[in-house]
Amino acid sequence: MKSVTLKDVAKAAGVSYATVSRALSGSPQIGSDTRERIIKLCDEMGYTTNYVARSMVMKKTDLIGLVVPSIDNQFMSELAYYAEMSARAHGYNIMLCNSGPDLKQEKTVVKILLGRQVDGILIVPQSPKTYENIKAYTDQVPTVFVSENLRDQPQSYVAADNSRGTYIGTKYLYDLGHRDILYFGRRHSTTHQLRAEGYMKACQELGLKQRFYNSEYSRSSIAHGYEMAKELFSHPIDYTAVFASTDSNALGLLKAADEMHISIPDQLSLIGFDNISATSLPRLELTTIEQPKRNMAIQAVDMLRDKIENGTQGYVHQILLPTLIKRSTCRAL
Repeated sequence: MKSVTLKDVAKAAGVSYATVSRALSGSPQIGSDTRERIIKLCDEMGYTTNYVARSMVMKKTDLIGLVVPSIDNQFMSELAYYAEMSARAHGYNIMLCNSGPDLKQEKTVVKILLGRQVDGILIVPQSPKTYENIKAYTDQVPTVFVSENLRDQPQSYVAADNSRGTYIGTKYLYDLGHRDILYFGRRHSTTHQLRAEGYMKACQELGLKQRFYNSEYSRSSIAHGYEMAKELFSHPIDYTAVFASTDSNALGLLKAADEMHISIPDQLSLIGFDNISATSLPRLELTTIEQPKRNMAIQAVDMLRDKIENGTQGYVHQILLPTLIKRSTCRAL
């Protein structure tokens, strides 16, 4: 199969190669009627720009790599959507890669993106070890980390204030009269360590006993939350509220509670974290802490564009405030 070239379009249009090139680049030397005729012919013939050749001339690909641990995680897919919309609005396209739970795979996809000559990379890291694991590669290309607080690492990132989020949620449950609040989730990443710290800080200030039910899983999902909750509910319920570390875990718990005839919120109040779109569905209406996904994505893209287009050096740590979304899974005692 042979690709359609500019020469093929020029021959079919009865004009020179230079005329076609100028028409597609928007040159004022080409009249509007000629430009429209050439663009229409390109579409009919199936012509596509050879971006590889173009990037060799321009020294720029207009590509941004986006690495996420798992696109089937709804928080990650929503974040990726907003990142793509923001990048596209500024003339960039996104190359999306799943890193999975394996640090080797994460390094592999970053190497692939560098090989594709992307102009910059956005990374949602899968582990606190990610930064050192791929540092030799991210030093070669403008990079911004997203949704993970790297604390004092000398690398640019945009994240929500996770500790503040769990503090707000725990205080909300306390104000509803709850004194036995169980924290349900994982603590493998810096993000989840910070969420646990916010819960612990609130408990300490409010005089509450800290209660944890930790996950053995390396990632959050509805399925993992469901399995955890079935095990949790096999023991006596001596708490009145559960703070799930993610909405995915919370939705899994809701499923297990429904199967085991545990009424939420009548018998047990529940709050999640992230505010993924599924939490607002009828019959779910999950109370949750919202990460400002859209603003996180926009600011991360803007930060990366500044590095790409202006050659900005150094790093920026941008922490955005989360908000409490009150729905119907929490009740006052």
